[in-house]
Amino acid sequence: MTVYDALAALAAGNPEQARQLLDHPAPRHPLLRAALAKYLDGDASKSVYDQPAAFEAFIDGGGNVPLYQAVSAALADQYRTHGVKSLVDIGCGSGKALVPALAETPVPAVTLVEPSQALLDKALARLGDQQVTVAATTGAAFVAGLDARFDLGESTFALHTMPHEDRSDFLAALRPHVGRFVVIEFDVAEECPEDRRRTLADTFERGIAEYGDDRDLVAQGFLMPVLTGQLEPGAKRNTYEQPMRTWVEQFTACGYQDVRAETLIDYWAAPSFVLTALSKA
Repeated sequence: MTVYDALAALAAGNPEQARQLLDHPAPRHPLLRAALAKYLDGDASKSVYDQPAAFEAFIDGGGNVPLYQAVSAALADQYRTHGVKSLVDIGCGSGKALVPALAETPVPAVTLVEPSQALLDKALARLGDQQVTVAATTGAAFVAGLDARFDLGESTFALHTMPHEDRSDFLAALRPHVGRFVVIEFDVAEECPEDRRRTLADTFERGIAEYGDDRDLVAQGFLMPVLTGQLEPGAKRNTYEQPMRTWVEQFTACGYQDVRAETLIDYWAAPSFVLTALSKA
């Protein structure tokens, strides 16, 4: 028996069988086996963002350190290259990517959109004296009543939390309100279900291994909810990722022009990329 078998049982809607399979040794995935067994024994109904401490520990450690350094540099380059005077950050989180970018290349008018008040408070604390407009809401709710226009719209690792159709609706609605858009996401390959389960097992084992003292917090509060949400029928899904080329196609279909994407930096789960797009408006 392997962790692959347990993931297959989850995908088939048999969490009890998956939990039984995890009682067997898994030499290739010992950290994942232990983390997933513990998670299935507990309360698996919470959203990953119900525990902001876990999410913050996740983004503050492991491969996220060089990742976010690269992300912040890419954002600052956009501000500098295009002379950005106003921007809206969709799903700013705790400001992990935004704050260093603004420190390198300041932008006079900044609007933050973030549904988690706890994460938004962290972002505001990190920004210090920076004057910002805040909206403690989802991107969809924000754009519904929007009459402002921004030089730049940006989103880092947030749009993948929207279901695909909802994302298209949001992107189309936001387009008239931004001059250009920059998105940083992960290039997640399309695979058959069996190959996808193997990829998930291998990558999540590597991801868990990157953490030390915070390993249990990160695994139980963030990584396991994300993993099971991609597999278990009826589970609360947290991510709706897709290949880089599909992101380009989606932005193009939503009316954006000159849509381009390029790899930013490798990462344990999948390579990250930067997508830039112009609005017709």
